[in-house]
Amino acid sequence: MSDALKHECGIALIRLKKPLEYYKEKYGSAFYGVNKMYLMMEKQHNRGQDGAGFASIKLDTNPGERYISRVRSIAQQPIQDIFAQINERINDELNEHPEYQNSVALQKKHIPYIGELLLGHVRYGTFGKNSVESVHPFLRQNNWMHRNLIVAGNFNMTNVNQLFDGLIELGQHPKEKADTITIMEKIGHFLDDAVSKIYKKLKKEGFSKSECSPLIAERLNVAKILKKAAKNWDGGYAMAGLLGHGDSFVLRDPAGIRPTYYYEDDEIVAVASERPVIQTVFNVDFEDVKELDPGHAIITKKSGEVSIEKIIEPLARKACSFERIYFSRGSDAEIYQERKNLGKLLMPKVLEAIEEDTKNSVFSYIPNTAETSFFGMIETVEEHLNQKKTKAILDGNGKLSAERVTDILSERPRIEKIAIKDVKLRTFITEDSSRDDLVAHVYDVTYGVIKPNDNLVIIDDSIVRGTTLKKSIIKMMDRLSPKQIVVVSSAPQIRYPDCYGIDMANLESLIAFRAMLELLKESDKYHLIEEVYLKCKAQLELKDSKVKNFVKDLYNEFTADQISDKIAELISDDSVKAKVKTIFQPIENLHKACPKNLGDWYFTGDYPTAGGNRVVNRAFINFYEGNKERAY
Repeated sequence: MSDALKHECGIALIRLKKPLEYYKEKYGSAFYGVNKMYLMMEKQHNRGQDGAGFASIKLDTNPGERYISRVRSIAQQPIQDIFAQINERINDELNEHPEYQNSVALQKKHIPYIGELLLGHVRYGTFGKNSVESVHPFLRQNNWMHRNLIVAGNFNMTNVNQLFDGLIELGQHPKEKADTITIMEKIGHFLDDAVSKIYKKLKKEGFSKSECSPLIAERLNVAKILKKAAKNWDGGYAMAGLLGHGDSFVLRDPAGIRPTYYYEDDEIVAVASERPVIQTVFNVDFEDVKELDPGHAIITKKSGEVSIEKIIEPLARKACSFERIYFSRGSDAEIYQERKNLGKLLMPKVLEAIEEDTKNSVFSYIPNTAETSFFGMIETVEEHLNQKKTKAILDGNGKLSAERVTDILSERPRIEKIAIKDVKLRTFITEDSSRDDLVAHVYDVTYGVIKPNDNLVIIDDSIVRGTTLKKSIIKMMDRLSPKQIVVVSSAPQIRYPDCYGIDMANLESLIAFRAMLELLKESDKYHLIEEVYLKCKAQLELKDSKVKNFVKDLYNEFTADQISDKIAELISDDSVKAKVKTIFQPIENLHKACPKNLGDWYFTGDYPTAGGNRVVNRAFINFYEGNKERAY
């Protein structure tokens, strides 16, 4: 996206079902799982480049032997840094102990990171935090093997304050009010309780203390623990966990907001945030990789038994549409087609904006992730031109000269690479104030391809804040002296904060919200702001399920086209000579293009969980009061 927009996160879980010797024999290395985890994380680096973490568990170790390993990094290339550390440690051990080289048993016993159960995570830093302490996986340690818990997730909870208070009521003393810690402690509480109850029951049955351990592993009901822990969660999540003795789980939220895919055969269980990651890494077909149903968990017992369990009653499916528009890799077969369709469905409005003058229009895209939508847009331009050519030839009634026919057939869409991104801002700018100073230099333009009477049509994934457009892109496009600059967004107008993973925490930073405010002022309706504020304040003590999104009322005063036209004014200024127009994807076309991902709350304000309305309520109060705090 031309605007910096952060998203958390990507998860990868691998469970090796066979002994490590099997992978050494078949694939030439006992490090098979570690190598595959590197690939799974690397192929999800689009989901997070601020930090990465890896954890592994060895099964059936003897007391006194280390069976949990973890490494985390916030280096500039954190995935590479993690695996460089892992490789260095492995190589050091092998060099110091040549006898380990051909013995899988010795490698497993003495070398860290080798294990049958592996968990990886990539993240973007949110809330301005990016210390290594914020990087997943998180570890809850205990001398009881079964009570060790490792957690990593792609999630955000809207009700972390209530969950935190719930832990205090249970008698706990959490070290931090962060959703990851809160969730881990919630699961950990019920894990502790379950282990304790099983242990007491086994003792009554006459088993010795040492005999209890393997039996606890057998009897532990992970689904039951998750049902108790997740009972009051509100948010979007794909939550992965490893238990010290070897059980594992990945749980998806009941609305299916955050994505989760899995694959299982007789050798492995693999879970990831994106389908093509599993397809590529394990060389399996599209149909072999399944999507985890909302509200369900894939649970793998230490024994290797795999089950899909319903943990929470599913809600109406509201899978995040931003996954399809931007975040997920476009190599997924479905996503690729959906992004093309997003571009195709925009073309009628684009053709209207350029008055069907394709001969004097140049088409391009920013940034590279908008390329697929651009392809769809161009296919539709070509279809339009083919109809035009056919009509022109038929209207000639066979009397056209060869030269004229050639001239008709030669018209093609004018496609150019107009903008080139020179700098990865995100790697060295963290504050908006600093970012503004340098943002104008992020893009360079291609000179000499635009004529003064040309329309310049640029498609983007979305327009969020409009900062880069105003400070850089529009001004640079204007240097090319086009007649008109048409900025096309494959996404609808982003009007509301997101609280399920994308880092959009307030209203006033959104260009659509600012456009609506300007329209209220111009139409002498700005008094409605206070009315909505008072309605929001009156809801502060209500239960989440009773809270309404009154911000919608403000947007409903205007048409989508009115807001689009005002956005066009806001992203340009008096120094811009070309006419500027913005075109956004209509909501109905978004749903047509992405029929399985109907989560559209950032566009419509229709939040999939009760906590969403509370967040937008708080965000509006913060805006009105000039409070810079986050709404969640």
